Amino acid sequence: MAMIEFDEYRLRTQDLRPVLDQLGQALDLDTAREEIAKLEEESAADGFWNDLERSQKVLQQTKRLKAKCEKYEKLCAKWEDLLTLCEMGAEEDDASLLPEIEEEYRQLTEQIETTRLATLLSGEYDNNNVIMTFHAGAGGTEAQDWTQMLYRMYTHWAERHGYKYELLDWEDGDEAGLKTASIRIEGENAYGYLKGEHGVHRLVRISPFDASGRRHTSFAAVEVMPEITDDNEVEIRPEDIKMEVFRSSGAGGQKVNKTSSAVRLIHIPTGIVVSCQVERSQYQNRDTCMSMLRSKLVELKMQQHAEKISDLKGVQMKIEWGSQIRSYVFMPYTLAKDTRTGYENGNIQAVMDGDIDGFINAYLSACASGNWAK
Repeated sequence: MAMIEFDEYRLRTQDLRPVLDQLGQALDLDTAREEIAKLEEESAADGFWNDLERSQKVLQQTKRLKAKCEKYEKLCAKWEDLLTLCEMGAEEDDASLLPEIEEEYRQLTEQIETTRLATLLSGEYDNNNVIMTFHAGAGGTEAQDWTQMLYRMYTHWAERHGYKYELLDWEDGDEAGLKTASIRIEGENAYGYLKGEHGVHRLVRISPFDASGRRHTSFAAVEVMPEITDDNEVEIRPEDIKMEVFRSSGAGGQKVNKTSSAVRLIHIPTGIVVSCQVERSQYQNRDTCMSMLRSKLVELKMQQHAEKISDLKGVQMKIEWGSQIRSYVFMPYTLAKDTRTGYENGNIQAVMDGDIDGFINAYLSACASGNWAK
């Protein structure tokens, strides 16, 4: 019986070879290796470190391209190891090898799919870090608690993928949860993976804040922006910015700097407001605010296809029924369902613990194919 299973896994593993070859073509590894050679030649030239900004960009690009090539090479090595394991198991008819083969096959297919999805991230800012801002909708404590649950979901997702995240701004809820918060998530393709999470998220559950145990519907909005660090990306005129300072409030009772070092910037033409209160000085908070403002203006520019910042108009996201991108139902059944792609997951606890790759993958695949679920 074990012999049949070994043969089955051997055939299934062999069937992955054409998939790997197609993936290698999609990654355009030959071009990547040529680019690496050019960048390494540039970095070895005299005077390379004279332009620090350029040298850092060259090193970052070299590192990114090498990581792409190495990732594919590791997939191919894993495929070869798995095929060898299948053949060894068949020769020795050793049933104890089956669990290892099953697990290795599962990991390989998952890694191939993840790498395939990364090839879909070809947008101008997909490789950038991401800034996410959470806003509670109407509904007081219930909506504010839901907003904090979403904050937790995305920070858990970041941890699962080895990404670093940093809290930028936080305003506590009246009794529980949060009214608004901003975080920066750092990692390769962070914006590319999370850009589809932009929108309104709806929760249906028995409210823990309702003594009568009634079912409540709550809404929260998630803004997703690529982090823009290049000052030349957008032009922000000093006269278009109003700056306010205030005391830091802290997140969830954290002890933060209680001096008036927190900064709020208002972009007068669009009405965009950004704030940061986690850095130690007013100057650092202002710099972070400027980065957030640039990111928000670029995101708005992409949405409106505007040629210049002066053409932009502020957009207010409606945090209400009918505008949601995803619904999370805790009662009377458990289900998280994306209204755009139709993808769903009945394990609501896993989703709230950061298991949202299925939603992300479905969105990216739908964007690539141009097919949306009705």
